[in-house]
Amino acid sequence: MFASTGRVLLTLVAVAAAGFVVSGLWDYYMREPWTRDAHVRADVVQVAPDVSGLVDEVLVHDNSVVHRGDVLFRVDRGRFRIALEQAEAALAGRRAALDQAGRELARARNLRDFASQQRVEQADAALRQAEAAYRQATADLELARLNLARSDVTAPVNGIISNLALQPGDYVPTGKSVMALINTDTLRVEGYFEETKLPRIRPGDPVAIRLMGQSRLLHGTVESIAGGIEDRERSAGAGLLADVNPTFTWVRLAQRVPVRIRLDAVPPEVRLVVGLTATVQVEDADSSTPALGLSRS
Repeated sequence: MFASTGRVLLTLVAVAAAGFVVSGLWDYYMREPWTRDAHVRADVVQVAPDVSGLVDEVLVHDNSVVHRGDVLFRVDRGRFRIALEQAEAALAGRRAALDQAGRELARARNLRDFASQQRVEQADAALRQAEAAYRQATADLELARLNLARSDVTAPVNGIISNLALQPGDYVPTGKSVMALINTDTLRVEGYFEETKLPRIRPGDPVAIRLMGQSRLLHGTVESIAGGIEDRERSAGAGLLADVNPTFTWVRLAQRVPVRIRLDAVPPEVRLVVGLTATVQVEDADSSTPALGLSRS
């Protein structure tokens, strides 16, 4: 009797323990806010010249660390110096013409009794034309100065040059990207969380981060959650109406939503490379329960 009761109790305890374990595993894998699908990301600046010409000099190398304002390469500075000298000479000529037109108008007005009204009007019109030409020459000079200044292509942000193939002698057209500059001031981690885990994620929550292949644990903070993702079941039709997929699969996979994570303090020995894979766990601000071996210690 007692043996039978003991076996029943033992079975119930085993079933309850198994249920507790299964419930915990379900909650851990389906609801706990952690993911192995996270990557190091940063904004990338596509560096392009504002003037066209042959590249005179390339002052950086692939993977060079640069600071904002550093000269990356120079484009045909000799040609733009000549253009500046031409604009200065043209401005000087327009200035002389303007002064002469002013003197002609003053002379015509002083001789009003002996000069016709038509001559005064012609002198006044000539002065206005000279003023307009002078303003045009002034604008041309400013443009020549701007082109000369922009023949030195500088780094707009702090960062690292990547995938550089530019060489002296290459011809670069205006507006065409010739190198990529990774903005190191925007280095961050973006985790792609299943939509079922989003209710447990809030901006400001602390995050534990472990980069693949590195033992050092990093820490961050949830900065923001993406406001939308692409709907693959819908597209725009020819008449600008919604084109919805007529088929529907009953087995639905949870969508993944990007969560932006700001890195708090990165040790100098940790090398952050854009594209690295990471495992991240969003922790409750009032809790430090570790997951996947990630802890805040």
